[in-house]
Amino acid sequence: MKNLLILTASIGALSAAAPAFGADFAVQPVNIKVPPLPVAAPINDWTGYYVGINGGWGSSDNCWDFNGVTPEGCHNSTGGTIGGQIGYRWQIFRTVYGIEGQGNWADFSGSNVSTAFPGSTVGTKTDAFGLLTGHVGYAFNAVLLYAKGGAAVTSNTYHINSVGTGTEFARNNDVRWGGALGAGVEVSLTPSWSAGVEYDHLFMQGSNVTFPTAVGADRVHQDIDLITARLNYKFSPAFAK
Repeated sequence: MKNLLILTASIGALSAAAPAFGADFAVQPVNIKVPPLPVAAPINDWTGYYVGINGGWGSSDNCWDFNGVTPEGCHNSTGGTIGGQIGYRWQIFRTVYGIEGQGNWADFSGSNVSTAFPGSTVGTKTDAFGLLTGHVGYAFNAVLLYAKGGAAVTSNTYHINSVGTGTEFARNNDVRWGGALGAGVEVSLTPSWSAGVEYDHLFMQGSNVTFPTAVGADRVHQDIDLITARLNYKFSPAFAK
């Protein structure tokens, strides 16, 4: 009888506790984490001031005419170049406009035996050039394709030497102006740094070169082709304020 009373009391206690346990084990709301929205790729902005360095190779095509009439032949003056550039760009939607100044040291040298005076060689050396150009391009986010055009200036030295001994007969130099056309591609490496490659063609005016120790003068025509690699640093927008 005693055991029956204990069993009955236990069942009653369990019955009283059942609602509490039921409440604890009731269906809980499911906490589902919403996956984060995809982050859009950053849009590169080419707007701003920049400075940079460039280096590469150049070839100057030079044709000499004695007294502007008698051809003396042509030669390519080739060699290396290194220099710097500074400019500003504006990006409007995907179109990029800009203006840039560039100055380079050069070592483009070459010569040929004169067809008019076979005992002499005529030679040209371009030792510096500068460009002032406007740019227009199209930005594929971090990649910029552009064309450029404007003014060009070159510094040149001319010499006449003996074919047999190499002795220099005459020397003179000049600075001449012309035009420039070019195109390039540039890739943004970081928000500030970018690198690219560029091709330029310089259309230079003909120049009359006189030699103090020679009779007469030469009319020298010149065109230059350039291929350069470039590295630019763009300043933060705060720099312009």
